[in-house]
Amino acid sequence: MIFAILSKTYKPVIANFLLLLLSGCASYYSHFAVFPAANSSGEPREVRLSWQSAEYPGWWFASDKATSVTVETQCSDRVWHLRDDDASGAGNCGAGIRACGKAGRDLLAKTGVPAGETTRCMAINPEDASARVTGIGGKLELLVSCKPAVVTEKVGGENRNLDYIRASSVPYTIYVRKAPRGALNAKPPEFDKSVCDAE
Repeated sequence: MIFAILSKTYKPVIANFLLLLLSGCASYYSHFAVFPAANSSGEPREVRLSWQSAEYPGWWFASDKATSVTVETQCSDRVWHLRDDDASGAGNCGAGIRACGKAGRDLLAKTGVPAGETTRCMAINPEDASARVTGIGGKLELLVSCKPAVVTEKVGGENRNLDYIRASSVPYTIYVRKAPRGALNAKPPEFDKSVCDAE
């Protein structure tokens, strides 16, 4: 009888505790930055970086997690994904947070030599070989070492723009916004497409 009363009393407490354990107390965030830069053709564009993260308290057994960092250039259909070197689908083009080139799509900007799967075309905080997306703070450096082999291609009778942010020997310094996922300010601004239509 006493056991039944205790069981009834503590059942909601136990259920809530289990729910807390299963959720892992993670806090979810959106990270993004939008900044002006030229593309490889010298046209002024906006560039957008974005990713998502799950952060756990220090006492929790799980480590912080993050998606790849997406890099998009205004008016372009080419999207880059920068991943940790040990992440799934990261390729084999060096250490840290980076994106590898694609054969036939990219050239090394300095030399014009074709870039391939082992060429690091973009890197975040390039001097830090142990850099991880989960460790990016409010400021990052983006190094772009490649340029597109072709800036447009025809697909189904329509032109697709493949240009992207211009390569630079000095990394771009970018300031990042972080907001709880689902908050009103958690979405990066959309690109102004009228710029592309006008060209």
